[in-house]
Amino acid sequence: MIVQGNIVDILNKTIFKGEVEVKNGKILEIRKANHNNNTYILPGFIDAHIHIESSMLVPSEFAKIAVTHGTVATVSDPHEIANVLGVKGVNFMIENGKKVPLKFNFGAPSCVPATSFESAGAVINADDIKRMLENPDIKYLAEMMNYPGVLFDDAEVLAKIKQAKNNNKPVDGHAPGLRGQDATKYIAAGISTDHECFSFDEAKEKLEKGMKVIIREGSAAKNFEALIDLLPENYQNIMFCSDDKHPDDLLLGHINKLCERAVAKGIDVFKVLQVACVNPVKHYNLDVGLLQKNDFADFVVVDNLINFNVLETYINGDLIAKNGESFVKHVDFEVPNNFKTDKKKVEDFRVESSAKKIRVIEALDGELLTNQIEAASLIENGNLVSNTTTDILKITVVNRYKNVKPSIAFIKNFGLKEGAIASSVGHDSHNIIALGVSDEAICKAVNLIIENRGGVCAVNAAKENIVSLPVAGIMSDKSAKEIGKQYAALDKMAKEMGSKLKAPYMSLSFMALLVIPSLKLSDKGLFNGDTFEFTAIGLD
Repeated sequence: MIVQGNIVDILNKTIFKGEVEVKNGKILEIRKANHNNNTYILPGFIDAHIHIESSMLVPSEFAKIAVTHGTVATVSDPHEIANVLGVKGVNFMIENGKKVPLKFNFGAPSCVPATSFESAGAVINADDIKRMLENPDIKYLAEMMNYPGVLFDDAEVLAKIKQAKNNNKPVDGHAPGLRGQDATKYIAAGISTDHECFSFDEAKEKLEKGMKVIIREGSAAKNFEALIDLLPENYQNIMFCSDDKHPDDLLLGHINKLCERAVAKGIDVFKVLQVACVNPVKHYNLDVGLLQKNDFADFVVVDNLINFNVLETYINGDLIAKNGESFVKHVDFEVPNNFKTDKKKVEDFRVESSAKKIRVIEALDGELLTNQIEAASLIENGNLVSNTTTDILKITVVNRYKNVKPSIAFIKNFGLKEGAIASSVGHDSHNIIALGVSDEAICKAVNLIIENRGGVCAVNAAKENIVSLPVAGIMSDKSAKEIGKQYAALDKMAKEMGSKLKAPYMSLSFMALLVIPSLKLSDKGLFNGDTFEFTAIGLD
């Protein structure tokens, strides 16, 4: 097979008119050739850190859409399904991913559960990590979000990092806002990347200390604009990632869109493509070709080096997508789940209190970080309730693995004026998380999730709308186009009910993410992410 076009040789920083000859899945020859084809051939794009589960799609369905955007591989942390199903969940992701051409590269989840301050569905200990890292299908130790464990020399945490070193596999980081001597110690432990930098200065410091920075642009957390100016001087130590990408976003584009945005800022195209295509392969030692002789024939054809519109995607020499059409076939699979809680009653969401002031989670649009603020309470019949006038809404996290009383807090900036929204995608333990204008609406939304054994939903007086997620309660068994359409309709309903957030469900899913400051809610209570301890709702 021969593919003609303008060859983009990123490693040698040259572009020439030529052709690629492929045989048995590898590149037999790349040579100069005269022809009238004005397209560009370049290595495929790689998402350097993504939770496939957050697309609400199983790997085989994720692949169908990603290849149409020129993505040939991912560095995937199966942390989400691991928190629900443990090692069994990781194995499900690996086996499902193997059934399609896209090259999924899974890590061993380092923090299951993420903290001891929440209830997960499984535990992965140092012995489990040892066995997983000995598996050639596991490419790295996934994000070490327990940075206090690293800083305080926690034996279990250090044992996991040691196992990665013993197997010569890199360790991913997760340390938002970590600076100074703490950052120095964290990096010295052997942690090589961070995708959580949210300021230019933080990322610059970590780069100077030898860490690789992964610029994230997902559905909720968007750090591209804050960090992209670091790329020209640091392109050898930067990568691109999505981290979490909802299905409607995935349908629109992937890493190719970040290349477009970077080039539009005047950044040299070779530097941009090294970040998007080359650096992940070298850092994680991936079996992915870089458009060199004898490499795996993993490359894409684009119409230009400005918009990066993908015309064709090849993986191991096979044409996998063309002009937006994916040739990835549907894969049948068994549907694993882990839902063990009963339906709730309205009174389960009451908060008996006389506090005049309360602590409130302030959600920030496009950020995983939250603020801790104070607000006047609204009390009805001795019960703290939502106040739509001030946009202080009741939020709950419901343990889905056993029957216990829901935890309650209050949150600002979701903006609902009616009804409630809920999700069983609640990072990291994936308990049910819901918020709404009344206890009745919250209860209705929570019970809709329980009835479906997982999903995201919106309810009001007129209707109920749910996207069912039967696979571990966090993924669909449907295609991206089906789930993307359903999710877009659900997102629209939430916004019609008053939410002003760009991605209300993605933002909701992170309100239980305890390892990101400042104030979050777990199934065990309101949690201060700065001090790593529980705190009370009432201030008086």
